[in-house]
Amino acid sequence: MSKDYKAPLFSDHSIDGEIATLNLGPTHPATHGIFQNILKVDGERILSAEPTIGYIHRAFEKIAERRAYYQITTLTDRMNYCSSPINNIGYMMAVEKLAQIKVPKRVDYMRIIMMEMARIADHIICNSVIGVDTGALTGFTYLWQWREKIYDMYEEVSGARLTTNMGRIGGFERDFTPMFHEKIKAFIKEFPAGFREFSSLLERNRIFMDRCIGAGPISAERALEYGFTGPNLRAAGVDYDVRIAEPYSSYNDFDFTIPVGVNGDTYDRFMVRQEEIWQSFYLMKNAYENLPEGDFHANVPEFYLPPKEEVYNNMEALIYQFKIIMGEVPIPVGEVYHAVEGGNGELGFYIISDGGRSPYRLHFRRPCFIYYQAYPEMIVGQVLSDAILTMSSLNVIAGELDA
Repeated sequence: MSKDYKAPLFSDHSIDGEIATLNLGPTHPATHGIFQNILKVDGERILSAEPTIGYIHRAFEKIAERRAYYQITTLTDRMNYCSSPINNIGYMMAVEKLAQIKVPKRVDYMRIIMMEMARIADHIICNSVIGVDTGALTGFTYLWQWREKIYDMYEEVSGARLTTNMGRIGGFERDFTPMFHEKIKAFIKEFPAGFREFSSLLERNRIFMDRCIGAGPISAERALEYGFTGPNLRAAGVDYDVRIAEPYSSYNDFDFTIPVGVNGDTYDRFMVRQEEIWQSFYLMKNAYENLPEGDFHANVPEFYLPPKEEVYNNMEALIYQFKIIMGEVPIPVGEVYHAVEGGNGELGFYIISDGGRSPYRLHFRRPCFIYYQAYPEMIVGQVLSDAILTMSSLNVIAGELDA
């Protein structure tokens, strides 16, 4: 090596100390996905942060403009893949709103069951990972089995576990199976004890509380200015929930509590999700125990594949089968926005139809995209270890962020 060689500068120097530039990500699992943050740090203290996104941008909205409406469901799977059924069902309700399709009461309740089950799975992932990022792995191992039991039920309904493609425009592809009924009854009986065990490990754990309280706070005013919704907004003290503000899918048939926090920090976000798991459990339980009789899909043969025996013996059924498979079913001209309470907040679908087989324009309102814009502000002044913890508590999902 030449004696004139000088090592490349990795940091700037200041009078008071050394200001270092660090790349926080894109790595997995440290930043929970492919997020890059360029940090300026003074020792362990974060002075500034500059996020970069788009590493897995897949142009879903442009792809949707070239797909038949029923084929777009598989794109929604891959946004917040921690709670795919909510994405699937929310999109279908937007199309039904545009096409003025009224679904049976049984479909509403079936959707509530699956969406609240998905919310539990989503919050299980978020809160158990917050524990891991504070060094508490045990809670993660206790809780993960319950997410897998939920995925077993997904599989009974849709045949898939992660990217579920669950349901159809107008309802569900099939009714709940006998095995599904067995599995959900077992879940309703066994989950409360299992979840209480997890809660007892962390909720009043002094080390966990010391790590989480004061980490990554945001005020209600700033959260609203950024456009926060969902658990992250409620943790800051604002009791906004789409299921209450704009009821859909017969949610107004049920009473449930909207938990709110005070400080908008990591501990409040954790505790809000803890209580939401209980609320979702009781919603799912009540919907299942009061599941109405009736059809599991609306009377819309232009959207619902007919049984094979009818296709083989009935010309009209064969025509519908062909039109649906080939994506030749037009949607009325119109413009609609429909939102649901996703695992992370208000998940919206804005559709413009020009009367063709595909949307003229489709926009996804992705709550994670909004949260992440506030992330630099939330971690400035914090220590480096709090940056990871804050990201965990925001529950930023890469697929939804980049879409």
